[in-house]
Amino acid sequence: MALTVADRAIGAIIGAAVADAAAQPMHWIYNPDRLKEVLSDLEPCPEFRPQSANPFYCRATGEQTCYGDQAYVLLESLSQCGDLDVKDLTERFYKFFGPETVYDLPVNDPYRKKEGPKAVLPIDGPWRHSSLKAFIRNVDAGKEETGCDVDCQIDGITKLAPVVAAFAGKPEMLEKVEKAVRVTQNNDMCVAVTLAAARVLEHFILNGPDPKVLDVVLAQLNDPKRQNPQDLDKAVVAHVHQVKDSLAQQSHQLIPAVFTNT
Repeated sequence: MALTVADRAIGAIIGAAVADAAAQPMHWIYNPDRLKEVLSDLEPCPEFRPQSANPFYCRATGEQTCYGDQAYVLLESLSQCGDLDVKDLTERFYKFFGPETVYDLPVNDPYRKKEGPKAVLPIDGPWRHSSLKAFIRNVDAGKEETGCDVDCQIDGITKLAPVVAAFAGKPEMLEKVEKAVRVTQNNDMCVAVTLAAARVLEHFILNGPDPKVLDVVLAQLNDPKRQNPQDLDKAVVAHVHQVKDSLAQQSHQLIPAVFTNT
């Protein structure tokens, strides 16, 4: 039986949540040799590693990363409001990641001094990373723009599935994605990259699997009449071409030689 657009939209949300939980025990392993060592006992099924190998934080297998938790909060807001409500989303993010939550650990204190005592890692509990800490400080300060303006990590892409699934095929989809991203990351590069990813996911939801999806998205980004144009779209186009040129190579050949590994 052929899948409908609604089926694929739901699948995108569920797939993102499952993938996040599956990868969580091996999250943020930046040392390639250590990652290879961890994977050696798990291949070809590295998902849902029973013991955490994460060098920064430790959560039970099956729980979400800080990225998956953001997607959950976003999905909850969309479900309750029936639309993207920035005020509601801001309040929910603060309530979920803010004071007196499981994320409120000493090492993750938004006001923690850098010169203070070093934490013993991995910590027992989730990790509140830089954009969320800046978001909390901005909300506390009463700022209208709550997103971190210097952080361009992967948050935008990892939490976009609920918004794209809700608005796929609608002209306002990209605008909704941008508004959701800027709640915690008010950074133009982060927004431009996330919008390109949103175009990819929307194409899959509307059309199903397509090996030519990057060509489709490149054509959209090069269209002078494209929806929600960004000043950095040309830079994104160049990066997508670099990715296309690297598809025949394996990750260990590309990281960090071609794509840096922070």
